Amino acid sequence: MSGWLLILSLLILGGILSTLGDRLGSRVGKARLSLFNMRPRRTAVVITVLTGSLISALSLGLMLLVSRQLRVGLFELDTLQARLKDSREQLDTAERERIEARKATVRIEAELKAAQQRAQTLRQELAPLQEQRLALEADRDRLSRDIAARDLEIQKTEAELNSVRNRIQLGERELKDLERNLVALRRGAVVVRSGQVLATATVRMESPDQAKQVVDRLLQEANFNAYGKVLPGQPPDQQIIRVPRSDVKRLQGIISKPGTWVISLRSATNVLRGETVIYAFPEVHPNRLVAQQGDVLASVRLDASERSNSAIRTRLNLLLASAYAEAKRRGSLTAGLQFDGQALAQLGQTLMERSEQGVILQAISTRDSNSADPIFVAVESNP
Repeated sequence: MSGWLLILSLLILGGILSTLGDRLGSRVGKARLSLFNMRPRRTAVVITVLTGSLISALSLGLMLLVSRQLRVGLFELDTLQARLKDSREQLDTAERERIEARKATVRIEAELKAAQQRAQTLRQELAPLQEQRLALEADRDRLSRDIAARDLEIQKTEAELNSVRNRIQLGERELKDLERNLVALRRGAVVVRSGQVLATATVRMESPDQAKQVVDRLLQEANFNAYGKVLPGQPPDQQIIRVPRSDVKRLQGIISKPGTWVISLRSATNVLRGETVIYAFPEVHPNRLVAQQGDVLASVRLDASERSNSAIRTRLNLLLASAYAEAKRRGSLTAGLQFDGQALAQLGQTLMERSEQGVILQAISTRDSNSADPIFVAVESNP
């Protein structure tokens, strides 16, 4: 209900109740009624007062009945004021907190802005540092690789140094042996030279079981020959030839294979007369045809101006050396060439007496020769 309607209702109700009270008082006065032994006049006053009180009570009751705001304001005003006070205090507190929060926010925003600016500055400063870090890491990796390579080179150098030291030690021992052998050579005491063949044989195995017998027979022959050179006059009742067992096994394995083989034992060192040990090593080669009859092993040109004995002899020696080198290249195991010395001397005399023209000298094989066979040659001249 609106306030104007409530005021209008109170005025109408008050007017009606006032009229009723006035009439009731007039009737009580006219009737001269008495209440509680009071005089009629006083009774009329009491009735009038009661009627006014009733008007006030009804008015108040009606207002309280129809207006919730009036009821709340009349009965809960203190509570509402207390709540309002608390609300205002809370509002003030919230406002202060808001202001403080705003100040804190402003401060935080300022700090955040400063932090952002600092972060941006640090990023700008960090960018070259990161590039420098990457460069340093690349340098570190390169240095690690270089160090590893250096370590490997150092290890190789140390290995080479050890090898050189060993070679130096071996060289020193070899030098001492050479000096001793040189003294012995000067005295004529070296009876077996290093690399000299002690025994040789050409074999063809019919059965692999024969390999051991062949090698033993070769060792016996080499031992017999060595005795005659190193210990002349003494019976060959001891084995003075020393061959590594691994070399003997290898030799037996090779000659057990199909084919014809040329095997030989060579001295590993110079041996002096009177020594009781000779170290030797085996050699094995397949026996094959190295020269056929009519093969030209070497040739040289003798110019027309070369007519002296020394020039012709030099050319002949060169021819024979070239022929021997060619025979060795083909696989010959012979220690030299076989030729007719008288015929060669007669050829030299003929060359000195020839007319002024150049000739071609040729060393020609006179027969078929295998690896272990001697190479027979003849020297011919052609214009």
